[in-house]
Amino acid sequence: MSTVQTVTGPIDSADLGRTLVHEHIIIVGEEFRENYADDWDEEAKVADAVRDLTELKALGIDTIMDPTVLGLGRYIPRIQRIAEQIDLNVIAATGLYTYNEIPFQFHYSGPGLLFDVPEPLTEMFVRDLTEGIADTGVRAAFLKCAIEEQGLTPGVERVMRAVGQAHAQTGAPITVHTNPHTGSGLVAQRVLAEEGVDLTKVVIGHSGDTTDVDYLSKVAEAGSLLGMDRFGLDVLLPFEDRVNTIVELVRRGFVENVVIAHDASCFIDWFPPGAKEAVVPRWNFRHISEDVIPALLERGVTEDDLQTILVDNPRRHFE
Repeated sequence: MSTVQTVTGPIDSADLGRTLVHEHIIIVGEEFRENYADDWDEEAKVADAVRDLTELKALGIDTIMDPTVLGLGRYIPRIQRIAEQIDLNVIAATGLYTYNEIPFQFHYSGPGLLFDVPEPLTEMFVRDLTEGIADTGVRAAFLKCAIEEQGLTPGVERVMRAVGQAHAQTGAPITVHTNPHTGSGLVAQRVLAEEGVDLTKVVIGHSGDTTDVDYLSKVAEAGSLLGMDRFGLDVLLPFEDRVNTIVELVRRGFVENVVIAHDASCFIDWFPPGAKEAVVPRWNFRHISEDVIPALLERGVTEDDLQTILVDNPRRHFE
């Protein structure tokens, strides 16, 4: 057993329960919101999130990991308000989300740069994990980085190595946004391993966007967890394919490498109003409980397998 930091305080890892490993509460460009979102209603957004997450708890989920970091609009005071009103564990992350460049604040400061100082990203991430995020008192409990179709750009690599260094200093687990169609999960594993990362503490996120079980098996054989974490995004891969891929992974003996989620949110400002519901109507927090779990059981995944996927694997991730 280990202590896991949540938004409302530390808990024992044995109390995580059924855990969805990749969900966002609110994704919003805060700089844009402050300057241009004239219709923003903070109280309504908080109330909507409390409603959605209360419903999620009622559907049998106990914990969500929220990898909303710098680049996605992380604002912990809002998340604190929400977490205090729900009976669901919310685990916050630290890291930086980019597919290409890093923010300009870091372009000239770092090892070998104009201002030759220790990597400021690593220092930031370690502080979030060990001291807390800003002045909120909330400590992050895991790290997040990304590698997309653009590949290992200099900015992506710098963030990934900083995340690896922060893990080496703290032992905090890692989630990586990847694009499985480019094999980037294997690239992330290589880079992180070079920084001393224990690959069993890494979730290779968005692995569920492919049916290439041979590729997924290679990732799992290196020890990492496979984030089958975009249930509801049927425009990227249909529901049946997502379910059948998990069934095949379990058949091949990789049940201890599978974790699941939706990558959904209570609010996201990436789409016009109403567009998300029209295009991906099942991309919500109810989908796994109402549709995915019954479909997996129908196809031969056992209750013990689901215990491993939903409870044991996320718990081991923090222990």
